[in-house]
Amino acid sequence: MTAPELQQRMRNWLSGEYTAIVFEENEEVVAYALYREQADEIYLRQLFVARQRRREGIGRRAIDILQSGIWPKTKRMTVEVLVTNHGAVSFWRAVGYTDYSLTLEILPKDETST
Repeated sequence: MTAPELQQRMRNWLSGEYTAIVFEENEEVVAYALYREQADEIYLRQLFVARQRRREGIGRRAIDILQSGIWPKTKRMTVEVLVTNHGAVSFWRAVGYTDYSLTLEILPKDETST
């Protein structure tokens, strides 16, 4: 996607049911979280940490802030991650998330191949 397409997608999420929290350190934006709160669940759509600031504990601190001060403790918290993204799977498990489901797929065959 192009930058303008990404901006429009984010605008659509924010004008709908999603909320964004921006995390700053020394007046620098270092991360953001995009989530949706429902009656019994908090669905975290994105947690993004600036590339140059990764592996500094910012993601872990962001999750701590969300869980301790922003999200209700009475709701289930979910996040989706690709099973092939081993770093992300390890991160989410390290901050307390546990495996819930696995989606399997069969991709459509290319009509031109035999």
